Amino acid sequence: MSGYAEGFSESQLLSPNAAFLQNHFGLQLFSNSLNSSGVELDPAAFFWDFQMNFARTFRSTRLACLFVLSLLAMPARASHLPLPPETSSILDKIYSFDLDGAVVASRRMQLEQPEYPLGYLLQAEAFWWEIWCESADFKYGMTDARRRPKLEADQLYFRLAAKASALAEAQIKRQETAEMQFYAGMGEAAAARLYGLRGENRNAARAGVRAREHFLRAKALDPTLADADAGLGLYDYYVDTLSAMARILRFFMGIPGGSKQEGVRLLEHAISEGELTPNLARFYLALNLHRYDLRYEQALAVISPLADKYSTNPLFQLARGDLYAKLGRKRQALASYRATSALTAANAPCQARLEELVRVSTAALGAL
Repeated sequence: MSGYAEGFSESQLLSPNAAFLQNHFGLQLFSNSLNSSGVELDPAAFFWDFQMNFARTFRSTRLACLFVLSLLAMPARASHLPLPPETSSILDKIYSFDLDGAVVASRRMQLEQPEYPLGYLLQAEAFWWEIWCESADFKYGMTDARRRPKLEADQLYFRLAAKASALAEAQIKRQETAEMQFYAGMGEAAAARLYGLRGENRNAARAGVRAREHFLRAKALDPTLADADAGLGLYDYYVDTLSAMARILRFFMGIPGGSKQEGVRLLEHAISEGELTPNLARFYLALNLHRYDLRYEQALAVISPLADKYSTNPLFQLARGDLYAKLGRKRQALASYRATSALTAANAPCQARLEELVRVSTAALGAL
C-alpha cells in the first residue's frame, strides 16, 4: 500500500472545496371560483349556469385530485447523488482489481476538489481491497478476511477515512445535506471495518455507531437515498449475529440493536437502487449469506453478477468457487479457482496470498 502514496505530498493527499447540488420540487394546485355579479337573475337561467359551473369545477378538481393521487401512488425513485463524472470509472477500476489505477484517479479527484470527501473515500476503498486480500485465509470452506495485525501501513487508510469524515462534517456545519451526512457515515464505516479486522472491537463499535447515526440522519433528510441503506443494512445484519456475550457487552455499551432480516432487505435495496454502494453491498451480502446463514444457493445468485462483470477480480472468483464447492459442484468450483490462478495482483503480498488461497481451496475441493 505504501507504493500507492508515492508522488504525492501529505498536503496534496490530505488537504480540504466541494460543491453540492440541491434540487427543489414544488407543486401548486389552482382552483376556480364562482363570482356573483349582484344582478337579478332568472331562476331557471341561474340554475342552469350553476349546474354547468359546478360540473366544470368538479371535473377540474377531480382531475387535480387524481393527478395528486397518481403522484402519491408512484413508487419513490432513489435520489441521485451529485457524483463527479469520473466516479463510475474509478469504481470500475476498484472492482476490476486495478487498484493502482483507482488510486491515481481518486488522487486526481482530490486535487481537483480538495474539499469534496468522495475522492478520499474512493482511495480508501482501493486500499481496503488490498488490505482484504493480504488478510484473507481459507477456513470452514471459504475465503474470508478474518484477522489482521496492527500495521503502521494502515495509518494512511485511517487518515483517508478521517479526512473524508472531517470534510463532510465541516460542510454539514455550513449547510446540512443528506449527501454530506452519507459521506460522514461512509468515513466512519471505513474506519470501523479496519478496526474490526485488527481486533480493535471497542473502536470498531464506536465508529460503527457513529456511522449508523450519520446514515439515519441522511435517510431522515432524504428517505430515498438508497446508498445509505448499504451501511444501515450491514450494521443491522452484523449486530444481530453477535454472540450472547457480545450482546451483553453491546447492552452495557449502549450500542443499538439490529435485525438480520432488515439488514438483508436494506442491502438488497442498496444493490438495486444505489449508485456508489451496489457492488460493495452485493459482495458482503453474499459473504454473509454464506458465512452466517448457510444459504449457499442464494449467496451464489448474489455473487455471480459480480464475478461475471468483474472477471479480473480474484476475490470475486474465489467467493464464487467456494459456493460452488459447498453446493457440490466441483467442476464449476475448480473452474473458478483456476480463473483466480490466471489473475495477477500488482501488490506482491496480495499476489502471494492469492496463490496460497488457490492452493488450499483446490486441495480442499479434492477432499470433498
